[in-house]
Amino acid sequence: MNKTRLKKYASLIAEVGVNVQKGQEVIIAAELDQPEFVKMVVDECYKRGASRVSVDWSYQPLTKSHVRYCKSEVLGRLEKWQLEKWEYQAEVIPCKIYLMSEDPDGLDGINQKKYAAAMAARSKQIKPIRAKMENKYQWCIAAVPGREWAKKIFPGERASVATEKLWEAILDTSRVNDDPVRAWEEHNRDLAARCEYLNSLGIRSLRFTAGNGTDLTVGMLPDAVFAGGGEHALGSGIYFNPNIPSEEVFTSPKRGEAEGIVYSSKPLAYGGVLIEDFFVRFEGGRAVEVGAKKNEEALRELIAMDEGAAYLGECALVPYSSPIRQSGLLFYNTLFDENAACHLALGRGFTNLLRGYENMTEAECHERGINDSIVHEDFMIGTEDMNIYAVDKDGNEVQIFKDGEWNF
Repeated sequence: MNKTRLKKYASLIAEVGVNVQKGQEVIIAAELDQPEFVKMVVDECYKRGASRVSVDWSYQPLTKSHVRYCKSEVLGRLEKWQLEKWEYQAEVIPCKIYLMSEDPDGLDGINQKKYAAAMAARSKQIKPIRAKMENKYQWCIAAVPGREWAKKIFPGERASVATEKLWEAILDTSRVNDDPVRAWEEHNRDLAARCEYLNSLGIRSLRFTAGNGTDLTVGMLPDAVFAGGGEHALGSGIYFNPNIPSEEVFTSPKRGEAEGIVYSSKPLAYGGVLIEDFFVRFEGGRAVEVGAKKNEEALRELIAMDEGAAYLGECALVPYSSPIRQSGLLFYNTLFDENAACHLALGRGFTNLLRGYENMTEAECHERGINDSIVHEDFMIGTEDMNIYAVDKDGNEVQIFKDGEWNF
């Protein structure tokens, strides 16, 4: 891959992604797949004035070993030094960059129940610390090719060729062109304009329909807004882009108001496995029935993670003509596949989508109807024939999506 283009990508993540400010600390989470590119990102963060850049490395085969050999109570326990590390982050509020490259099947065959229970236990310990920094820090999720991930997408190619092709797909869909910063400025303006229109409608419910059987109505919060693209960190007001790439306009629905059935349009990569050809049926806002042709157990473990895991935390609108869908690729990765189609998320909602959230406690945001959970998992529902109708408090209906595309 052309190093000049990779350097533009690294700079984009540091400048447009987290928007590192002088004197800020940066923490990068990455797998072992692209250490040279990780160094590029580290360098770009330092060039923007970062005081210190740390890298937390991970490796899926080690995770499999831990799940296999560790006792459940050990696997789910955070030691004192690990909690102190989280407390330090809550104190300094660092920028956080997540460079994804995991093998979609990398944890296939593990004890899903044991793994899910351990992740739930760890998340509960982290949650009160994370709450101290919620909405205050700049973060960005981006991607780099992993060997096994690339081979999954391009199974007929040698690993080196597949990796090169995945690099091209990542850079193209991330708008890494001659001037990626300008491209993202224009893209953010378009998303902001769409949010402004949707927020003017006074939407109280969204109804999703599609030829595959999807017929779902989801209640909206009167005080919640649609957002998309960049956002501002609470307190500092620093503008950053949490996802590169991103094509979605999204909001958090009202907990307890979802009725009907929805069918997936793409596989869901969760817990190191792929959940395929699945559906979720909601009553009273709760997922009361699920089914999947592959890895149904993982889906059941997901909605049982805690009380809020069976409720919706996000409704996201993405046109079928998204550049990611136009690539013709199934990425087997939520960051990309969620930006190729309309999607929903099970679990935690976004408190910063409530008007006046900065003057509320987290508990008050949840009392207003934002769902609370230790998980937030997006799954794709958008199809070529999806229609979405917005209904206001007086029952007036506006079709905002027609045959998979924006209708305005």
